[in-house]
Amino acid sequence: MKIAIASDHAGFVLKNAIGEFLRGLGHETLDVGAYNDQPSDYPDFAETLGKAVIEGRSERGVFICGSGVGASVAANILPGIRAGLCHDTYSAHQGVEDDDMNVLVLGARVIGAKLAEELVTAFVNAKFSHKERHVRRLAKVQALEVKYGRD
Repeated sequence: MKIAIASDHAGFVLKNAIGEFLRGLGHETLDVGAYNDQPSDYPDFAETLGKAVIEGRSERGVFICGSGVGASVAANILPGIRAGLCHDTYSAHQGVEDDDMNVLVLGARVIGAKLAEELVTAFVNAKFSHKERHVRRLAKVQALEVKYGRD
């Protein structure tokens, strides 16, 4: 799977570690920044990562900032992005299985590297279930994007 990875300065070190971890699992990564630990703004990288997913340059994305909250808020502004802030493995796989989550958001100041690896593994191994109720709910989410100008 090709996975875009992004961070702001606060998530830079963990982003690099997760990129290495993903490549070790046989995945291809697309690093869209940050490229150093100098202060940077997460919305800039949310747009770049989101566009990579929307345009099909990556199948999914992993975005890391300090808490994960700002990155999650910013990424979810982009139409077609379903970003979930997850700090437990259940949410990391369930978000994909039930909600077709395509961006996993992590907080580098909240979790450690080993938990991040477990979360990323759960995320990339999960598949959308295509169960009728989940398809129906996803269609409603997509209708909200259109209704409120995020089409």
